[in-house]
Amino acid sequence: MEPKVRMGQQAAVYSHARPSGEGEIVLSVRDLAVEYKAKRGAVKAVRSATFDLYKGESLALIGESGSGKTTLALALVRLLVRMARISDGEVLYYRDGKATDVLALNNQQMRSFRWQECAMVFQAAQNSFNPVLRIAEQFADTARAHALNDRAEIDRRARDLLRRVQLDPERVLRSYPHELSGGMRQRVLIALALLLNPQIVILDEPTTALDILTQRNVIDVLNNLRKQLNFSVIFVSHDLAMAAELADRVATMYAGRIIEIGDVFDIFQNPRHPYTYGLMKAAPTLHDNVHETFSIAGSPPDLIDLPSGCKFHPRCEFCKEPQCTTEDPPLFDVGPRHGAACWYWQEVKQAAEADKADRLAQPDIADVAATAGTTEKVG
Repeated sequence: MEPKVRMGQQAAVYSHARPSGEGEIVLSVRDLAVEYKAKRGAVKAVRSATFDLYKGESLALIGESGSGKTTLALALVRLLVRMARISDGEVLYYRDGKATDVLALNNQQMRSFRWQECAMVFQAAQNSFNPVLRIAEQFADTARAHALNDRAEIDRRARDLLRRVQLDPERVLRSYPHELSGGMRQRVLIALALLLNPQIVILDEPTTALDILTQRNVIDVLNNLRKQLNFSVIFVSHDLAMAAELADRVATMYAGRIIEIGDVFDIFQNPRHPYTYGLMKAAPTLHDNVHETFSIAGSPPDLIDLPSGCKFHPRCEFCKEPQCTTEDPPLFDVGPRHGAACWYWQEVKQAAEADKADRLAQPDIADVAATAGTTEKVG
């Protein structure tokens, strides 16, 4: 049945396809669904996830904890735990014009796909290394697992990548993981992920547990590597500042579904879904009143017993009955390459534009500080 559209609302459903000639697709995900088995029933961790990833592009998955970001990332490389299963959907990988159905690969083919075509950098860098092997051996083991046995070539490649991530190969290669700092381990893991020249690198919270200066360093390293090697990135984060720094496009996830997707500027400056709008309002800025903070009311839904209609409606300030409470909206086309799953996205647009006007009307913090300093001198 065709979804009902409110009066004055743009009726077009969002298309993930770009105009021809505007980028080469390396990964196409359609209607991907992942469930976890639980005593009470199936946990619907990912629901109908659909997106394309383009060559050299960086796509950020943002949202609260439990929204399905990491599960989606793990499903792309089929590293889900045993209690999880991919219940529906399609994942197509493209190289040199040839499409590979990732979900149809056997175990041996999947082992080859991981790291050679798509590598993943996990949250806890310390847990990703063998603690009793030196870093040089970890590079060699990864290469041997993919039939690369030329020790000289492995060493040359490892040294080149370590220099690219701003580390000293002489010191790092002979070290054990525990002899490196958290930031160094994270950068070594990024270098290791690039050892076999994958087209796609998935980063799961790459700066978690790192101090602010080390985070800045890792972000700079990733930006430089992408420019140099032209690989595509999918990264999972709840850090909006990091998403703004690293991403070309952003996909917001809520209750296992991508509910908004668009260019990074549009998502941050022109959100069209109430949840994304709430996330942006909750992020403090230099213009904010330090005594007032905004938070999204309520809690994420039970993924076993999801609410009817739009899954965000119990927490939504724009909710209107009966449509929001009975019908789950499709992803509407709300702007150039911008989709949002909200029946009342135009009202969100008006609220976001009003907020932007208010911010622009406020004096710049530097001007306030300068005025305060002048006043003190006069006094």
